[in-house]
Amino acid sequence: MAAWETYLHKNKERFINELLDFLRIPSISALPAHAAEVQRAAQWVEKRMKDAGVESVRILPTGGHPVVYGEWLHAPGKPTVLIYGHFDTQPVDPLNLWDSPPFEPVIKDGRIYARGASDNKGNLFIPLTVVEAMLKTVGKLPLNLKFLFEGQEEIGSPQLQHLIAAHKDLFSCDMVFSADGGQWSEDHPGLVLGTRGLSAVFIDIQGPDHDLHSGTYGGAVANPIHALVQILDSLHDREGRIMVEGFYDKVRRLTAEEKAEMAEIPFQEAEFLREPGSVSVFGEPGFNTYERTWARPTLEINGIWGGFQGEGLKTVLPSTAHAKISCRLVADQDPAQIADLVVKHIHKVAPPGVKVTIDKGGGSFPYLIPPDHRGLGIAALVLKDLYGKEPYKIRSGGTIPANAMFLEHLKAYTVVFGFGLEDERLHSPNEFFRLSSFERGQKAYGILLERLGATG
Repeated sequence: MAAWETYLHKNKERFINELLDFLRIPSISALPAHAAEVQRAAQWVEKRMKDAGVESVRILPTGGHPVVYGEWLHAPGKPTVLIYGHFDTQPVDPLNLWDSPPFEPVIKDGRIYARGASDNKGNLFIPLTVVEAMLKTVGKLPLNLKFLFEGQEEIGSPQLQHLIAAHKDLFSCDMVFSADGGQWSEDHPGLVLGTRGLSAVFIDIQGPDHDLHSGTYGGAVANPIHALVQILDSLHDREGRIMVEGFYDKVRRLTAEEKAEMAEIPFQEAEFLREPGSVSVFGEPGFNTYERTWARPTLEINGIWGGFQGEGLKTVLPSTAHAKISCRLVADQDPAQIADLVVKHIHKVAPPGVKVTIDKGGGSFPYLIPPDHRGLGIAALVLKDLYGKEPYKIRSGGTIPANAMFLEHLKAYTVVFGFGLEDERLHSPNEFFRLSSFERGQKAYGILLERLGATG
């Protein structure tokens, strides 16, 4: 057993207790009332990096939620790797569905239950423990390391793009490893080749300037909820195809080899449906479920509201109606162009008698790493040695905005190297992280850093 591995084993309980302290910070980036808590999480990360032996550690202001940077650059001739992760979390609603308070972590059946346990505090903390173990035992690292941990990933990293562009020299590296990610299953590894991008629009429909008596005015003036429903219904056909003109024009088609790789990955519909509790799969015709969720774009209605929401009946003709829409994008779609296409479609199909106002939300570009990338190959060998199985080549249906930003500004590809699992209820009540994944991730990062350093 390597010295760093012995150190990790001896300090196992301390690391777990420190993670519990980290998880007690309610760093919800989407809620302005929690901005101070996101800052407190940044301060926790800053101190913890210094304690681990990382140098030049500092909190970088962004104009929004902060970034924490650190480095260790004493391995001349060795690669420089940037490790990425995020310390902000999703909101906790609905609170009544949690079995225990979301920011009072509980260990039960080998799992830590808390908001942010898997996404991403548990995974972020893994490489820090490994760096500490190496520096405290042999006094050095096998390569040069930089760290970029952000506090705004869950809201789309709105200020991160400018920060990276303005500090290219500070963040420059040969490649990036992202702790924000996961494996295929408890006993089978996966290598994430791509993440989807994101584009969002918000619709506001104005009818009359105040709610009206539906008996007096119904049938005489336009109902904004009726108008909104017509607009939303026009976005897809009955089989799930997106009907926005030009939406699919730039979608990169899967090659025969890529389709074959996806087809090799086991799929059991009943198992897939167990987590969402849906009655069947559904989606764009001509593609299987993995192709739909990994390599095809989507347009989803995330929220819709208007009119009377209380118990019982109130016969009003409402004055307004609203909806939120987000699109997951794939290579080579542009989030700004997609938002423009959706806005154009909405104005085209909007019925008369109402005023339609549309705001564009933030956007993130999709990301795809070449399958022969050197860092990806090393990560694959580490995972194969650790699991005893070749990793599946997979893609993530979610979005990690930083991946495309690193490629654009640093010309560095990102290898996703996290140890969360799909069933750990990310973004949902009762989020958890397996302690076995925490330990396995530590061993994986130790081996990874050694092999990256050995490549020269």
